[in-house]
Amino acid sequence: MRNTTVAFRSVIIALGAIIAIMVYLGGCGGGGGGASTGTLKLAITDKPSDDFKHLFISIKEIRVVPAGHENAADNDPALPVLAKFNPGERKIDIMTLPLIQQALGEVVLPVGIYSQIRLVLYPNPNGNQDPVNYLTLQSDPNDTKIPLTTPSSQQSGLKILGPIDVKAGVINAVMIDFDPNTAVVKRGNSNEYNLKPTGIRMIQMANVLEDFGSIIGNVSNAFQHWSSATVSIKRRGTINDTDPIAAGRIFATYTSGKWQAPFSAFVPPSDPNDPESRYKAFINANGFVLYSSAAVRVVKQQATDLGEIVLVPQ
Repeated sequence: MRNTTVAFRSVIIALGAIIAIMVYLGGCGGGGGGASTGTLKLAITDKPSDDFKHLFISIKEIRVVPAGHENAADNDPALPVLAKFNPGERKIDIMTLPLIQQALGEVVLPVGIYSQIRLVLYPNPNGNQDPVNYLTLQSDPNDTKIPLTTPSSQQSGLKILGPIDVKAGVINAVMIDFDPNTAVVKRGNSNEYNLKPTGIRMIQMANVLEDFGSIIGNVSNAFQHWSSATVSIKRRGTINDTDPIAAGRIFATYTSGKWQAPFSAFVPPSDPNDPESRYKAFINANGFVLYSSAAVRVVKQQATDLGEIVLVPQ
C-alpha cells in the first residue's frame, strides 16, 4: 500500500532541495544577457513507492514548449531544446530520488509562458537485449527487469503540463515531481506496465521562498568594463560543498558611474543549532580575481547583505 504520510513528507523536503538552486539575478540583463531572456533550470525528484525497487528511464532529449505551440512536432525549431543526451548518459533510477533532486539541465529562453516540458526517452531495444526503460519489484528477490511500455515517450515525448512563467533576470527553478504510484500503471492481469504522464507534474518554485533566507550584494567596477559574472554559493562548516548549492550569471549595466549588477541568492537558512553552519559567495568574472566572501549565516526570511563587491582586475 502507498504510504501517503511518507510521500507527503518527501514532497515537502524535495521542495526545499530544489529551491536551493534558485537564484534571483538582478541588474539590466536576464539569465542570457538581455532584459528579454531568463534561464530555465530543470530538475527531477520523486515520491516513494512500496511496490517498486527500481524504476529506470533513459532520457534522450528535453524540449520546452511555448504557449500556442502545443501541437508542434518535436523537431519544430520553435521548441527550444533544454538538453540532449547520448544513449546511457541520462539513465535515471527514479526510486533513488526521494528527498533529493537531480539536475537535468538549463536553457536560456525568451521571457514568457511555456505550456509544457516534453521528456523524450530512448526506445527499449528489440529482441533479447536488456531494456533501458524498466522497473523491478520490491517483491522480486531476483530483480527481474520488467520493460516499461512508453510509446508516446519515444515519438512525441512525455508531455508534462505547465505552465512555466520564465521571467527576465531570474534563474527560474522548476522541478519535475514524478509519482511512480500513478505514473506507472499495470496492464490488466499481465506483468506489463505502462508509463503515463498523468503521475508527473511540474512545480515552479517561486511561491515557497518564505521558507528560505537570501544572500545579497552588488558587484561593480568603476574603471574596467565587465559584461557578466558567475555567482556561486557554497555551504561551509559541517558541510563543505564542492558544487554550489546555488549558482547563476549576472549581467552588468553602466549606471551611476560604474558597471554593476546586484544579485540575490535564495538558500535554506543556516542551522540554528549549528554555529558553524554558514555560506560563502564566490564571484567569477573574466579578467578579474576570483572573489570569495567571508562565511556568513543566513536567517529565514531575512537577507544577509555582502554590500558592495568591487571586482579586482587580474
